[in-house]
Amino acid sequence: MLKEACVETFEEAKLAEQKGANRIELCSDLANDGLTPTSELMNKTTSKLKIPVMVMIRPLAGNFIYSKKEIIQMKSEIDQAKKAGATGVVFGLLTSENTIDIENTRILAEYSKPLPVTFHKAIDELESPVEGVSELLQIENIKRILTSGGKPTALEGQETIRKMIGIAGDKITILVAGKVLDSNIEEIQKLTGADELHGRRIVGELLVK
Repeated sequence: MLKEACVETFEEAKLAEQKGANRIELCSDLANDGLTPTSELMNKTTSKLKIPVMVMIRPLAGNFIYSKKEIIQMKSEIDQAKKAGATGVVFGLLTSENTIDIENTRILAEYSKPLPVTFHKAIDELESPVEGVSELLQIENIKRILTSGGKPTALEGQETIRKMIGIAGDKITILVAGKVLDSNIEEIQKLTGADELHGRRIVGELLVK
């Protein structure tokens, strides 16, 4: 079982590593569900930690619909993540019709190479996250999908998560999120069959003294 801790400071990242996290998702502004961290935070975290660091690429809060100008900004942020030595990048793009933005997702997934891409919880906004998996299977370099199965928690979304894992097969890893805690991670792992899980408190509270 792989535990990915979601953090927004270097201190949290270091503490998560010490408490047994296997990988970090590095963000800023988690109050708004995570935005792109500063290049300074990327550099410090990747250079000081021994575990892999995935970097959130999300230029603004709100929805997941991006203009051409914002796509260019996301490319610049991907460049920063590459330069910092990130292990991979995390993003998700939707259309105004609430479907996956296939065109721009493909552009950014290609641009991110050689870094692997996690398509984040934007997939949970879809009417059918299961169909979303089928669409993302057609885009090269999408290696993971972060999801709670379209529900507020992984426990509520477990049935959909199992279907998503079935469709993804061995081509895309379904990374399970949604109130995954150190106290319920084994239950969620057993119910979903997921090998990788993600959470803000996946290795306990990250209260930095």
